[in-house]
Amino acid sequence: MVPTLEQIEELHHKIAPSEEAYDLIHTHCVIVARIARMLAHRQNMLFARRCTLPKDAAELAAPSAAGAEAVLAGIEAGEGGTPAVGTTGSGASGEPAARDLLAVPPSDGVTGGHVPPRLIDEHLVTIGGLLHDIGTYRVLKHDGTDGEPLKFAGKKYIKHGLLGYEYLLENGVDEEIAQFARNHTGVGLTRDDVIRQELPLPPADYVPVNLEQETVMVADKYNSKSLPAKFVTAESYTKRAARFGEENKRRWLELLDQYGVVDVRPLAKEYGMVIV
Repeated sequence: MVPTLEQIEELHHKIAPSEEAYDLIHTHCVIVARIARMLAHRQNMLFARRCTLPKDAAELAAPSAAGAEAVLAGIEAGEGGTPAVGTTGSGASGEPAARDLLAVPPSDGVTGGHVPPRLIDEHLVTIGGLLHDIGTYRVLKHDGTDGEPLKFAGKKYIKHGLLGYEYLLENGVDEEIAQFARNHTGVGLTRDDVIRQELPLPPADYVPVNLEQETVMVADKYNSKSLPAKFVTAESYTKRAARFGEENKRRWLELLDQYGVVDVRPLAKEYGMVIV
């Protein structure tokens, strides 16, 4: 089945060991679903405008780590705001390079991004976002029932995607939907990653297999359940990604260039969370 919003609520309540755990994990999933929908809407808007963009528009170029770094630099120069259209990067002369000219102003809280190969299913992205972290209920060391503050089980945490995937399948959720849980960790875990890092997972690829899954994976990086729950800027996650190697950082920056940079400040204010 493709669960309805009511069924998604039931799936969360069924597995949640406590109301405290539900509040933490379900809220995170709602936030990620909202950000994923923002990203998908931005991508779809770029796709709709693809035929009317200037030939030198950055949105038509191939995404790259350098492109993301240029957008981040522009945002930083604007003291946390968004760079002006046409000023995301510069050539040797100090003038904006042709491929760095943003033709489309920020929208939906997202700056930048590149035209995707097709439209993204915003409804599917929302469902995936609401379910992607449902396995984290099963990796709590202290789950709210023992009088201790909530705490995730360190080394076991990496298994939450697979555990969520299995839980959803057990409850009759379609494979296509269950994969949102399986394939969202980090910027995608490859079989080589699992073996090289000796992760407690069956050797396999745990990476998005379509744009909808990829959108949710990217959105997930902007909010952390680590207590206290918090929002994460694109710049901060770039530093976090670098801790797992330059290839991991490069992959994140390419995703950032493709999907654009999310301004998390309005959401952080709405949810009363800090930004790191």
